[in-house]
Amino acid sequence: MEMWLVAGAALVMLFFVINMFSLSLKLLWNGICGVILVWLFNLVGGIFGATIPINFVSALVAGFFGVPGVILMLLYRFMS
Repeated sequence: MEMWLVAGAALVMLFFVINMFSLSLKLLWNGICGVILVWLFNLVGGIFGATIPINFVSALVAGFFGVPGVILMLLYRFMS
C-alpha cells in the first residue's frame, strides 16, 4: 500500500514538472517567433522610418499577440 502512495506522489510531481517545462518552452518559442517578427517588420519598416526596438518586452508582446501586437507596439511608439 505504501509503495502505491509513493508511486502516485511521484507521478503527480512528474506531471507538474513536465507542465512547468512545457510552459517555459512555449514561452521561449513565442519569444523567438516574436523577435523574428519584429526583425522582419524592422527590415520593411526601416524603409519608411518606422522601427520597433528589439528587446525582451517587444519580443514577448509580438510572440503572444503576433501581428496585432506588432501593430500595437508601433502605435505606442508613434504616440509617445
